[in-house]
Amino acid sequence: MDTWEFISKNEKANVKDLALQAKKYPQVDMPFAIDQIAGLQTARLKLPSYAAISGLHYPHHLSMEQCSSESTAAYKAHLVESHSSPSERNFFADLTAGFGVDFSFIAQLFKQADYVERQAYLCELAQHNFPLLGLSQVSIHNIDGLQYLEQMQTVDWLFLDPARRDKNGGKVVSISDCEPDVAKLEDTLLQKAHNVLIKLSPMLDISLAIHTLKHVREVHVVATNNECKELLFWLSRATIPTIEILIYSYNQQKKEQLFSFTLAEEEQACASYTSTIGKYLYEPNAALIKSGGFKSICTQFGLQKLHPNSHLYTSDNLQDKFPGRVFQVERVCGFSKKELKELQQLKQANLTTRNFPQSVQELRKRLKLSDGGTHYLFATTLQNGDKVLIDCLKSFIS
Repeated sequence: MDTWEFISKNEKANVKDLALQAKKYPQVDMPFAIDQIAGLQTARLKLPSYAAISGLHYPHHLSMEQCSSESTAAYKAHLVESHSSPSERNFFADLTAGFGVDFSFIAQLFKQADYVERQAYLCELAQHNFPLLGLSQVSIHNIDGLQYLEQMQTVDWLFLDPARRDKNGGKVVSISDCEPDVAKLEDTLLQKAHNVLIKLSPMLDISLAIHTLKHVREVHVVATNNECKELLFWLSRATIPTIEILIYSYNQQKKEQLFSFTLAEEEQACASYTSTIGKYLYEPNAALIKSGGFKSICTQFGLQKLHPNSHLYTSDNLQDKFPGRVFQVERVCGFSKKELKELQQLKQANLTTRNFPQSVQELRKRLKLSDGGTHYLFATTLQNGDKVLIDCLKSFIS
């Protein structure tokens, strides 16, 4: 049995078990086979369009772990396409291309695309994969991105995903700790490109990054399955009066949630607070929480906030475009013995705490509630300081 036959027969097998059986198959390149089987299994979940193409080669586990998902890569391509006309999409370069997922989605928009990667192994994969992905206008450069930057011609769009791990493999967050340091390179990047798109850590402080980078036009906060995955900073040579923050959230049901505001709008907005719960309760998604648009969301959707630190909202009129989960309020109760006795008719509920002194575990024990079911309980603090439990059912739209 040769290596590819082995891969074909074991593409759904447990790779850890296969590794232990290596001696049984001396004619099989087992390290390569395991990379391909594990890569294909990951691609089925993370990159379904890749998994559907026979013959693609996949990299080692770490590269597959670090590469973008299909939904976030497609979002980057959409960002580029929506911010430029076809005549402004002639030349594109990716200075930190890696496995090339982001590159492959964005490159489709351009007449010429340069893949730049310092690891020869990944360049060999790209050489093999790009024709299968339908990318014929690509040039592959096995060189350090900074070296290529010095010699490259001007392009319409430039993409960077700085390495966010230190020499010991530990994760780093701040711009200055990433490689390369895009803050130091910013002027050079904009000399070489009309537009620069930079992917940074979802843990990064957005306000600090905007202060660090001088030419930010937009910040995109990208989340999948309610987990913030990346921050995208669009830099350009143009001068603008205020920076726009855009959030994009995508879940397994293929539902997209979008919201945007400018820094000026957030600064000027006045949140309306209430201690009265309306018919609907709104819980922001991870992208909205990360963006910090807590006042803008009130203004744009006509909502009232329960408390400055609770990040929960309410209204009597349904706002079905809200970026997060929407709940129908069944009842609101305090923590008196009488109120809690009525609530204890519930034996099971999904419990969440927001700006509340007790943890979920402590409160669940106190209420004698098991986890799960159709009811959602929010323990929180209202504007007047009252501690309450809000019993909800999930809205059909969320």
